[in-house]
Amino acid sequence: MDDKQWNVQIWIHEDDEDAVTTATAVLFTPDGKRHESVARARRNPVDRPVPGIGDELAVGRALSDLSAKLIQDGAEDVAQLSSPV
Repeated sequence: MDDKQWNVQIWIHEDDEDAVTTATAVLFTPDGKRHESVARARRNPVDRPVPGIGDELAVGRALSDLSAKLIQDGAEDVAQLSSPV
């Protein structure tokens, strides 16, 4: 069996006040399915702006959501294959 490689593309956007960071994670599987998750991190107004922290939180949340979606898709595929025809 050949090795496979899947790549996730991540886009990060910060609002003009550096208060909200939005991350979008997209995965295209070899069979052409597109999986996308969007997540946000919001800075507490009393905290000083450290954009890297917002990036980490937003990206981590987007990847976590993407992971859950992939697991759900896999479970649904198994259920379809194991049901009688």
